[in-house]
Amino acid sequence: MIISISLSKEMSPDSLESEFFCQLALKEQTISISKTLDFTAKSKQDLFGDTKTFNSKRVISISQTLTQVLQHHLRHQNQHKLALNDLYHHDLNLVLCRDDGSFMPKSTLFNAFSRILKRAELPSLPIHSLRHTHAVLQLEAGADMKYVQKRLGHGSVAITSDVYAHISKKLEKKNIDKFEEYTKEIID
Repeated sequence: MIISISLSKEMSPDSLESEFFCQLALKEQTISISKTLDFTAKSKQDLFGDTKTFNSKRVISISQTLTQVLQHHLRHQNQHKLALNDLYHHDLNLVLCRDDGSFMPKSTLFNAFSRILKRAELPSLPIHSLRHTHAVLQLEAGADMKYVQKRLGHGSVAITSDVYAHISKKLEKKNIDKFEEYTKEIID
């Protein structure tokens, strides 16, 4: 679930680690990120704050597959809400949470990610690598740099270009092939 959301939504590690508060609009297939969860807060009133930057507030389109995963997750979550009734933390309105609706500590996410990597016999990676992987896959699939910039919540396309344009040899090859095809059409 965590990996599926991260790979599909392009949420930053801050999103997985702290920007848990988001609003799902599954009919529209979007997720709106509007606040940050502060794991060090001493009271519920201080639990949510502003996002890291102005551009971190954003609405992200999600795939039909992720929408179905989230619908399944929310049905499961609703069973816990009904079973626990007043013991459930309805006021937090978290999507990724413990069975009682309270937030998961960062360590829970990191440990789950580590176990998944181990089971898949993959090397240890920081959870932030999911964000990078998604961005590179988007670019390799032909997504425009501006589109990826908006999904990432970067302040400018220059930031996104600096970080990702050089990463993929596949992307470089695609661009050279496009250029060659274009110039052939001009010459012919």
